[in-house]
Amino acid sequence: MRTHGALSRAVSLWAVETSKGASWGRRAREVAVGRARAPSFFHPLSVSAFSGLLPGARVSANVLLPSPSGRVPASFSSSSPLRSLRGTMSRRRHSDENDGRQPHKRRRTSEPSKIEERLESLICRVGEKSSSSLESNLEGLAGVLEADLPNYKSKILRILCTVARLLPVKMTVYTTLVGLLNARNYNFGGEFVEAMIRQLKECLKVNMYNEAVYLVRFLSDLVNCHVIAAPSMVAMFENFVGVTQEEDIPQVRCDWYVYAFLSSLPWVGKELYEKKDAEMDRILSSVENYLKRRQKIHAPMLQVWSADKPHPQEEYLDCLWAQIQKLKKDRWQERHIPRPYLAFDNVLCEALQHNLPPFTPPPHTEASIYPMPRVIFRMFDYTDDPEGPVMPGSHSVERFVIEENLHCIIRSHWKERMTCAAQLLSYPGNNKIPLNYHIVEVVFAELFQLPVPPHTEVMYTTLLIELCKLQPGSLPQVLAQATEMLYMRLDTMNTTCIDRFINWFSHHLSNFQFRWSWEDWSDCLSENLDKPRPKFVREVLEKCMRLSYHQRIVDIVPATFSVLTPANPTCIYKYGDESNKSLPGYNVALCLNIAIKNKASNDEIFTILKDVPNPNQDDDDDEGFSFNPLKIEVFVQTLLHLAAKSLSHSFSALGKFREVFKTLAESDEGKLHVLRVMYDVWKNHPQMIAVLVDKMIRTQIVDCAAVANWIFSSELAHDFTRFYIWEILHSTIRKMNKHVVMIQKELEEAKARLAKQHKRRDSDDDDDDDDRSIDREDGPLEEQIERLQEKVESAQSEQKNLFLVIFQRFIMILTEHLVRCETGGIDVMTPWYKNCIERLEQIFLQHHQIIHQYMVTLENLLFTAELDHHILAVFQQFCALQA
Repeated sequence: MRTHGALSRAVSLWAVETSKGASWGRRAREVAVGRARAPSFFHPLSVSAFSGLLPGARVSANVLLPSPSGRVPASFSSSSPLRSLRGTMSRRRHSDENDGRQPHKRRRTSEPSKIEERLESLICRVGEKSSSSLESNLEGLAGVLEADLPNYKSKILRILCTVARLLPVKMTVYTTLVGLLNARNYNFGGEFVEAMIRQLKECLKVNMYNEAVYLVRFLSDLVNCHVIAAPSMVAMFENFVGVTQEEDIPQVRCDWYVYAFLSSLPWVGKELYEKKDAEMDRILSSVENYLKRRQKIHAPMLQVWSADKPHPQEEYLDCLWAQIQKLKKDRWQERHIPRPYLAFDNVLCEALQHNLPPFTPPPHTEASIYPMPRVIFRMFDYTDDPEGPVMPGSHSVERFVIEENLHCIIRSHWKERMTCAAQLLSYPGNNKIPLNYHIVEVVFAELFQLPVPPHTEVMYTTLLIELCKLQPGSLPQVLAQATEMLYMRLDTMNTTCIDRFINWFSHHLSNFQFRWSWEDWSDCLSENLDKPRPKFVREVLEKCMRLSYHQRIVDIVPATFSVLTPANPTCIYKYGDESNKSLPGYNVALCLNIAIKNKASNDEIFTILKDVPNPNQDDDDDEGFSFNPLKIEVFVQTLLHLAAKSLSHSFSALGKFREVFKTLAESDEGKLHVLRVMYDVWKNHPQMIAVLVDKMIRTQIVDCAAVANWIFSSELAHDFTRFYIWEILHSTIRKMNKHVVMIQKELEEAKARLAKQHKRRDSDDDDDDDDRSIDREDGPLEEQIERLQEKVESAQSEQKNLFLVIFQRFIMILTEHLVRCETGGIDVMTPWYKNCIERLEQIFLQHHQIIHQYMVTLENLLFTAELDHHILAVFQQFCALQA
């Protein structure tokens, strides 16, 4: 792989730019590398003081009173991952702190409230950097919580259950804490286990499967802390794997329960195997049998790359199974999970254990929405960082643990990019692993995850920028190396992922003065411009121009890249040149130009356009204002030319002359022609086209179906594979979906108001006058519900029609291509075909929740058995995602 020339220059450029903004993250970086003193957990009595307490000594949070200055330390900083947790608990506090007694005055409740906040802070901050050891902090905190159990048991239980769900990266810290509390107070341990089981059942009931995985993992680690008896944990896992024997259930349901079991074994596998080896062998054998018969039709649709070289694109359960098999072969020995409970083994082993209450997985219902399957993203291996620590192999369980923890950090802190970056770089054991490579791989794994990333795409851009600021000497090198690797593998990269790569790279460059070693990518200039690499460079420069301006982009790239440089985004007004006097409508365009400048009214515009002949009619005298392509062309060309100064001018023009547009484009052909003319005017400015289409839909000048037909029309064939075209189509679909949701919400609100009136009528005493009054109120509301019901049905019909139009046009153009290739003996897999078939997959994936409503219609009308197998395979893969 060639990286040295591009990387050395890119790294130096990024390092220089990063150093300019280094002060932004200096404090976070100093804490991350241990040069700055981390804040104590609370004031004035720090957790570090617990190291001097005698074993068994009790310290209550009541001693944690405000300092003489009156300063009360905050339980959560603004960057706390549990900031929302505090808000939830604060809202509940008023309802449960008095337990039904008369409310106290504010003066009398302030002190307990502060103590509760201190308890939150103590629990949530344990495990962070401190001047004392983690073991002494845990022992001291256990003493504090034990002393406060009589007064704050429910509060402590609620906090511990919540951090078990929301802070999985510190799971072993909290399981150790629970183990110490259980050793001191057996009843509390039992109540905690019951509370966790209740929370697990609730998460499964409301489809919070990601949180449920963390709860299962937490419960399994409590076996190591001698809180839960191993046989009861094995029994629970037997029930989990037993789901694979259920009938008439989707495969994704079985997948989740198998994954919940397998993903817990790195933490608890050794302990369970020592106690119940025969039962564990039986469970693992059941899992193996399930994985052998499991269908994986969906996998190709979810792969970032279509090729398995240099790294296989494995389905997530297959990869995890291989990792667990290797772990078992290694006698369940792993070297990366921190296990603080080992330091307390002499205390924990004497504690009484609890049996899990019988747990039966809740039955499958129509409301159950299970996580989609995934394909594991791999970018690096041990050869990519020969000088640093060795990266664990892809089937090593350490690789799974590291990646899982990094994903958990991002999940907990994704709303605060600076905190998230600092937490990633301060990951424990970073001197034993190539942490920067793991971080970059995990970030790109989430960015490229199909069907959609876990978080908004721009978050990953800002996160990588913050990481470069915190580690300017090393992380930009890894990021540049990753960029080069992604560029070299564009030929086999999924088109949706290429889109995200374009968005990320252009945004990243905009934060570093658009500097890049473009000469090292000059090999793309010798390729066909339809190939992925030249298209990628072209689209990146196009996106960079949106974030800057045209001349800047021309200046930053070498002159040899002129063929890929965006065109000057100017308006093309064909009536502005006197050499075009012979064009039909030229004189009308001049008159229209003057009239619009003089702020003509709509009636005056109609009067001017009345004289424009209709090329589709022999006599236009009686046609009125029905579809006349020349009228539309003269009006739209002139108006957009006059409004070309800015987006605001264009929006204002569309709004002012909306009625003229709607009259001229009353028919479907008219709407389509408006879009064609708009494209002719702004074909050199894709961003302007995108925002004008958006505005025309909002102002109802054109509808969503017209936009879809326009995109698949022959006039746009030249730009069909361009990135902006698909931005427009997806934006159009999202607008249609939002419109349906908005009307459905209005209908639900109206029904709720009517139900409320009926409830009030039932609760009131029977009175003739009151009944007549309520009946009078019900009448208009029932009429409103009927009208909204009709609007919902109409909107859903439009939505279904939009998807039918899109999929029908896809089938038509793909079928034409396949027939043409078969007739001419040409290879089907052209760059155009790869782009088109993957755009079809993209429509399915990005809008899968809506499309699932119309699966029967699509299968009966479009994706029938007679369809070419290349196209039908896409539909079958999509169906398998939730099968």
